[in-house]
Amino acid sequence: MQRTNFSSGAPWENKVGYSRAVRVGNVVEVSGTVAADGDKVMGEGNAYAQTKYILARIEAALVAAGASLHDVVRTRMFVTDISKWEEIGRAHGEFFQSIKPVTTMVEVSRLIDKRFLVEIEATAIV
Repeated sequence: MQRTNFSSGAPWENKVGYSRAVRVGNVVEVSGTVAADGDKVMGEGNAYAQTKYILARIEAALVAAGASLHDVVRTRMFVTDISKWEEIGRAHGEFFQSIKPVTTMVEVSRLIDKRFLVEIEATAIV
């Protein structure tokens, strides 16, 4: 089965040794995604805004891999403050209301940068 790696061009992909997304056959896995645009944190201090930005980035990675949000079967959300679950969930619902993938939301003590409030992964089957 053919494997295709997709890069966003972020410098840390080579440093850490990962891809933005990987497609093997009809499965696309999108790497953990935060609200970063280069060195800038998008929606800093706002979990809802960060989640929307992240999901748009995930959508772009899916499209590059020949998939769409409609192909997503699972999302995993890592959040630094679970009390913000409604804001995060509202943004997730705006993208996935009609798709309804299975999902997990867990609180973690910290992400790679303290300004990141949310990190999301996605799995799609085309």
